[in-house]
Amino acid sequence: MRLLLIAGLTMATFAQAGHELEGRDIATGKALYAENCASCHGDNLEGQPNWRIADEDGVLPAPPHDETGHTWHHSNADLFTYTKLGGAKALAQMGVTGFPSGMPGFAGNLSDGQIWDILAFIASTWPARQAEIQAGRNPPH
Repeated sequence: MRLLLIAGLTMATFAQAGHELEGRDIATGKALYAENCASCHGDNLEGQPNWRIADEDGVLPAPPHDETGHTWHHSNADLFTYTKLGGAKALAQMGVTGFPSGMPGFAGNLSDGQIWDILAFIASTWPARQAEIQAGRNPPH
């Protein structure tokens, strides 16, 4: 009986857990994306041509954020950190060295809330399959 009570409380906690992208302002995120991200990642989240092939400096072009890219392969926390700190600092924080990144950090230009709004906009464009897979990459809160 005690085990059932604990399991029930745990499930209730997960069911009520918050999610970083819930309740975000998608319209604001779309506008902020257009102002801060589209010049590299494309007006339609399509990324730059040949985004899987590094340039002469070893830097990969900006990837798409639609379902054809790999954005949805990452957790919300990883996407937030990468956007806030930029690629080099985010990768260094994860212990990855020697991988050049062209992604700038936006900590000085965007608030945390604005970054979350942009990420919510991007996520809102994914088909159900990608959205479901990406949601599974986020730990319960």
